[in-house]
Amino acid sequence: MIGQQSQTLWARAQAAIAGGVNSPARSFRPMGGDAPVFVQSARGGRFIDADGRSYIEFLAAFGPNIIGHGHPHVLAALERQLRDGLLFGTPCAAEVEFAERLLAAIPEMEQVRLVSSGTEAVMSAIRLARAATGRRLIVKFDGNYHGHADAVLVRTGSGAATAGGGGDSGGVPDGVRQDSRSLPYNDLAALAELIAREGNEIAAVLIEPISGNMGVVLPEPGYLEGVSRLAHACGALVIDDEVILGFRLRYGIIGPAIGLSPDIVCLGKAIGGGLALGAYGARRELMRLIAPLGPMFQAGTLAGNPLSVSAGIASLEVLSGPGVYDLLEERGARLASGVLAAGLRHGQSISLQRVGSMFTLFFRTAPPTNYEQAKAHDGAAFRRFFWEMLQRGIYLAPSPYEAWFVTLGHAEDEISQAISAADEAFAALAQGAAHNAGA
Repeated sequence: MIGQQSQTLWARAQAAIAGGVNSPARSFRPMGGDAPVFVQSARGGRFIDADGRSYIEFLAAFGPNIIGHGHPHVLAALERQLRDGLLFGTPCAAEVEFAERLLAAIPEMEQVRLVSSGTEAVMSAIRLARAATGRRLIVKFDGNYHGHADAVLVRTGSGAATAGGGGDSGGVPDGVRQDSRSLPYNDLAALAELIAREGNEIAAVLIEPISGNMGVVLPEPGYLEGVSRLAHACGALVIDDEVILGFRLRYGIIGPAIGLSPDIVCLGKAIGGGLALGAYGARRELMRLIAPLGPMFQAGTLAGNPLSVSAGIASLEVLSGPGVYDLLEERGARLASGVLAAGLRHGQSISLQRVGSMFTLFFRTAPPTNYEQAKAHDGAAFRRFFWEMLQRGIYLAPSPYEAWFVTLGHAEDEISQAISAADEAFAALAQGAAHNAGA
C-alpha cells in the first residue's frame, strides 16, 4: 500500500531524522504501520505522493489549510514577496497590514504580537498572564493540546495522546509540572473546587473553547460562561487558544460567540496561509507589559517575517470573501453526514461530532464530552478504517484524536468520492468482523 519511493525515503529518514519524522503526529506507527506516505506535492484538496499516487486528503495540515493547496491568490502574493526578499530582521510594511487585519477581525485584541507558531503564541501568552498577575499557576483541561512547551504538556491531546504516555512528556521538570493543573473538560465543579483551594495562585485558565485535539468535543451549555466567570472571580486571566479554531469556523475567533470571555487570544495555523506564523493579542494595557515597553521579554528573528505575513494577508483576503463559511459549512455537513450514514448502514458502533468544516468520527456509540470518554474508543477499528480509506485514496490523520478538515479546495465530486470510499471501508470492516465471528 505504501509505495516504493515512500519506502526508500523512509529508510533514509530513519537514519537522518529522530524517529524518521519531524513531528510524531506524522508517524504511521500508532496505526500499526511502518513507512508513512511521503507527499511530493498538493493542489486543491489533494496530495500527490512520492510515487505519483493521488489522495483526497482531509488532514489539511492538521487544520491550517482552509482555502485549499496552491491557491492562486496566495501563490501570487508569495511570488511578489520572493522578488523583494525573504527575511530582513527589521520591521516591514506587510507585518503592520497583517496585524491591522487581525485586529479588525478580532475586537477582543487591541494589540497583537506576531510569533512563528501556535506553540510560541501559547507559551508567550502564559508568560504574559504571569507577568500581569504576579501568579504562577496555569490551569488547562485534559485532552486540550496547546503546543509542546513544558508548561502545557500535562494530560494533553493530539499527537502526545496518540504516542502514548497519557499525554504527558518526558523531560518536563517536576517544578514545571507543579505550576500546572489539568482538569476534566466540561466539568465546572472541578474548576470551582480547584479555585476554592488555589485561586489566589492562578495566573490564567487556558482553554480550547471547542476541543480539536481529543477529537472534536463541544462545550456543554453554560460551560464556557462558567469557566470565564470562575476565572475572573479569582483574578485569573482567560487565555483563548484558537490556534486550530481561529478563522476555521468563522472570520475571526469562535470563543466569544459561544460564551467565552477571553483576556488573551492565541492564533496560529490558518493565519499563515500555509507558512509558519502565530500570534497572541490582548487589550492594550496587557500588551504594554511586553518588551520593549514592559518587563516581559519575548522575541523572535522569524516573527512577522515578510513571506509569512504576505501569505497570511492573501489567505485572509480569500477567507473574508462572500459565502466562504457558508460553503465550508455545507461541504463539512455533507461529508460528515455521508460518512456517518455509511458507517451506521454497515452496523458500525460509531458516532460523529462536527462543527463547521471540522469533525471527528468516533469509534464509540456516543460522542465524548471529555478526555476520559474520548480515550474509551475502539482503537483497533479506527486503525482498520484508516488503512481501508488510505487504500481507496483517502488520506486521514493517522490518529483517532484528530479532526477531519474540509477546505475550499475540495470539489463536490471529491466529497462524493470520499463518502463512497467510506461506505466501502465500513463494508470491509463489517465483513472482517463477520469473518472473525464465524471463525
